[in-house]
Amino acid sequence: MCGIIGFTGLKQAAPILLEGLSRMEYRGYDSAGMAVTSPEGLLQLARVSGKVAGLYDRTENGAAFPGACGIAHTRWATHGAPTEANAHPQVSMHGRFAVAHNGIIENFAALKKELIEKGYAFTSQTDTEIVANLLEDSYRGDFQEAVEKMLARIEGSYAFAILCADHPGELFAVRMNSPLILGLGEGFNLFASDVTALVSHTRRVVYMDDGDYARVTPDEVALFAKDGSPKALRETRVNISLAEAEKGGFEHFMMKEIFEQPEALEKTIASRIRGGEIVLDDFRLESESLKNIQKIVITACGSAYYAGLAGRYAIEKLCRIPVDVKLASELRYEDPLIDGRTMLIVLSQSGETLDTIAAMKECKARGAKVLAIVNVAASTIARLADHVLYTWAGPEIAVATTKGYTTQLAVLDLFAVYAARQLGRLDEEEYAAWMQKIRELPGLVRKALALEPAMADLAVLLKDAEHVFFLGRNTDSALAMEGALKLKEISYIHAEAYAAGELKHGTIALLEEGTPVIALCCNQALLEKTASNIIEVKARGAKTIAVAPEGAAQEVLASCADRCVFVPAADDIFSAMIAVVPLQLLAYHTAKLRGCSIDKPKNLAKSVTVE
Repeated sequence: MCGIIGFTGLKQAAPILLEGLSRMEYRGYDSAGMAVTSPEGLLQLARVSGKVAGLYDRTENGAAFPGACGIAHTRWATHGAPTEANAHPQVSMHGRFAVAHNGIIENFAALKKELIEKGYAFTSQTDTEIVANLLEDSYRGDFQEAVEKMLARIEGSYAFAILCADHPGELFAVRMNSPLILGLGEGFNLFASDVTALVSHTRRVVYMDDGDYARVTPDEVALFAKDGSPKALRETRVNISLAEAEKGGFEHFMMKEIFEQPEALEKTIASRIRGGEIVLDDFRLESESLKNIQKIVITACGSAYYAGLAGRYAIEKLCRIPVDVKLASELRYEDPLIDGRTMLIVLSQSGETLDTIAAMKECKARGAKVLAIVNVAASTIARLADHVLYTWAGPEIAVATTKGYTTQLAVLDLFAVYAARQLGRLDEEEYAAWMQKIRELPGLVRKALALEPAMADLAVLLKDAEHVFFLGRNTDSALAMEGALKLKEISYIHAEAYAAGELKHGTIALLEEGTPVIALCCNQALLEKTASNIIEVKARGAKTIAVAPEGAAQEVLASCADRCVFVPAADDIFSAMIAVVPLQLLAYHTAKLRGCSIDKPKNLAKSVTVE
């Protein structure tokens, strides 16, 4: 959520800032703004409540804001409503400093009280305006000194872009627990919270570490550690193409990304099975160390958490190690039973999810060995972890994850088979058989995509529903949670997932005549049990849709469900990866029929960098 971009150079800044904001719109936001230093050294400010398009209009596509140095921001509201007054950049009382900010200032109340007592007036409800006024209060003509004094006073998580009217052409970029990336050019330099805002201008980037700040001018980027000591620039070349961020002929990014799943899974899986072995290049825990692991804890948020729930079954079945799956937002506030004999597996698409980072730090401090499964190279989680396995899913623009979820599952499955072999739980023949099952997964997902027309037809049954229930057992129970989340986050229909065996313990009271119930029956060992639950809810008036593998399930379910969807058969512990495809398609088509904003659902953001 929230996007920051700063630019200084010989070109006009405003068009570049606007383009950068447009490329970061997928992150989710509710207001936008821009500050540019004019050729006369005046600070020009424009802010809008709503979309970046309004900022284009307000600034005449940037032409109304001449100047070669500026900052811009898209905001997802935290402190204060999504109004123009609360949009960023926030400006100090006397108009000298402008600040764009991602994150939270935790001690804002005490600082605001102090500044008010000194005579400072505030025009917004944001914690960011406090930062701008702290800069002004600390300023004695030295821009860098003011930044350092401000940083010494604040507590929290933040990425800052800072502009000072007295220092045309000079910007400061600051990072603490919120991503910020420097882009290096010839005759210009820039920075942003997302690499997609940089790649049309430069491929040379520097990933800032927590506590770093940088002085950015057209000719130089000077990087400093938190203590003020200079740091060398560790330059990286990024290879994301702009074409990867285009829709590729699909109406929405979400549908494009659903159909990219077979290719994404191939990238995740194929290169890691070499010479008849699973090769995890960035996982180097020796067999003896792995044998000392007494339990595994998986932590994540949202769909990544549900991927963890599904992946748990493969790890426990194959490795015979107990696995707990914890919401990161809960784990970080527990007193977890974690020590040096625990492995923590952290899942995050962006690698910047704040709750997950905090939970990871807590567990690492207790001695846990940390394996991160992320999509974004050099992200915070990737850099903090002891071991990293990248999903290589490519850019995911739609807020609702699809290929992020399936590739996380694929990595968990690869890890399960790899670790089981290292622990001596599989002989050579079993190991080869499980590897072959994993190799087949991309092709099975590709076949499942053929269900798209059928799911478009089924969406008609859901589009006017107020409530939809998802049922499942074992791996299907985990899948039900992801299916329900997909439907509610993009169609805004209330959807809930229940373990099918719990129906009789209260939840069956929620059923009304005509309520759609989606029963997941992909765990073939439990097929007859779930079929009984279908009969049970149908007797209470529910309209039932069964999702099951091709084969024996077809005959069992044809007589008890109102509608059936049959997916390519896979091993029970891998079935969630296949059966999620029709659920993604069903959610998409239901949302489309309801006229919802599919790629950018209301109130949601792609990368959650605040609590």
